[in-house]
Amino acid sequence: MSKAIKRSGIITIVGRPNAGKSTLLNAIAGEKIAIVTNKPQTTRNRICAIINRGDTQLVFMDTPGFHSPRSKLGDYMVRVVKESISGVDAIVLVVEPIANIGRQEAELIERIRVSKVPALLAINKIDTVAKEELLGVIQTYSEAYAFDEIIPISAKKGDGVDRLVSVLLRYAAEGPQLFPEDMVTDQPEKQVCAEIVREKLLLCLDKEVPHGTAVEVTKFSERDSEIIDLDVTIYCEKTAHKGIIIGKNGAMLKKIGELARRDIEAFMGTKVFLQTWVKVKENWRDNSALIRNFGYDD
Repeated sequence: MSKAIKRSGIITIVGRPNAGKSTLLNAIAGEKIAIVTNKPQTTRNRICAIINRGDTQLVFMDTPGFHSPRSKLGDYMVRVVKESISGVDAIVLVVEPIANIGRQEAELIERIRVSKVPALLAINKIDTVAKEELLGVIQTYSEAYAFDEIIPISAKKGDGVDRLVSVLLRYAAEGPQLFPEDMVTDQPEKQVCAEIVREKLLLCLDKEVPHGTAVEVTKFSERDSEIIDLDVTIYCEKTAHKGIIIGKNGAMLKKIGELARRDIEAFMGTKVFLQTWVKVKENWRDNSALIRNFGYDD
């Protein structure tokens, strides 16, 4: 019989787009929970990863990159960040190793200050700079705010991640576990599959096209417990974008589907029969009803 969890804590991860928040979440979880690309604003929703260490359970919340919104979808994403800062046990602000505090970081620090929630600073991507350069970054942020700890990490390589988790265990409070011990994320399987398809859109397509896409799983059913039938509709904002997503003779859509199917099969642990369609929903990012329909809902 497993030992009962006696302590639990909720940790929010915040930062500007592309700071490496989702990579850090995956490194903490030890598996892929959040999609990761080199494009900003990859994460749109609050994504949760659950880890258990002895008698303690930590629930980590990855949030969208904090940015200046230009659509109702952007407004929603920024609201998710702001709401995730309050009512938690600790906050991890993820920054790049630059000895300058940008507007996004300054605003997040001010929100942390007002919230009075304990905060740690994780200086990410330390594998990209010389060690002596970190001293200036540490000094700059130390002068801006009294973080409980400043921990240099490389989420991509895993450096410093175990130390970060060890420090965060201190913030757990006595109380029951929030999730079953064998649960690693609160995301439904359908949502994870949709996010994997969206990740491949971001990886395969350029410029504004992938940012104007949404993915909906319209069929998710098991066939003889050996194959999952998955129907996915990709929505875009313009007819021209639809042509780009499909590609010449359907080549681009086929590539996106094959890449997504491989990752979905790895996640589900079974064979997947994936079918994809592309539809146009003009300016859906500024349509509140469509935003909610695609799962971006408070």
